[in-house]
Amino acid sequence: MQVTFRDSFAQLVLLLGISLGVAGCKHEKPNYIYMPDMVYSPALKAQKEGSMRMPVQGTVPRDFVPYPYKNDPDAAGRELKNPLRPTQAVLERGQQVFNITCRACHGSLGLGDGTVVPRYPRPPSLQSDKVRNWPDGSIYHVITMGQNIMPSYASQIAPADRWKVVHYVRVLQRSQHPTAEDLKILNQESK
Repeated sequence: MQVTFRDSFAQLVLLLGISLGVAGCKHEKPNYIYMPDMVYSPALKAQKEGSMRMPVQGTVPRDFVPYPYKNDPDAAGRELKNPLRPTQAVLERGQQVFNITCRACHGSLGLGDGTVVPRYPRPPSLQSDKVRNWPDGSIYHVITMGQNIMPSYASQIAPADRWKVVHYVRVLQRSQHPTAEDLKILNQESK
């Protein structure tokens, strides 16, 4: 049996006609919708009221460490202890962070005479008896939560760097108010 050009042309036209006929069919109303919520999903704007889901109660973001002393600065002063030793590297990093974030208001020696003082109220001196007598945990708490018009620096300064700043503040305080032991060491070095 031999296929002629006429037969193959007729088959091609028939195939083309069936393809166009099937492509033109529309099925507007299916007999059964298996998952109606997926077929007819409501369109919501991402930030619209009611479209945001609340996180499951008790969940915390990854790498988040809750700060338990938010409303209790006295407990922070009593219970928080500086976990770092005042090594050269710790003090250098503390000085770097202090110069970046604290010096503009508190000044280079912590006297409260920073460059923003003419525009804003003068911040308290870190050299005052009140601040010098604070425990390390209280200074850490003020850096973390802020105080008066000073905002919280918790998002700008990592917890370890806050402790380094506390050590550096202690160095600044001792530079302006040396102890008897400091003076004794200086006298021995000058001889």
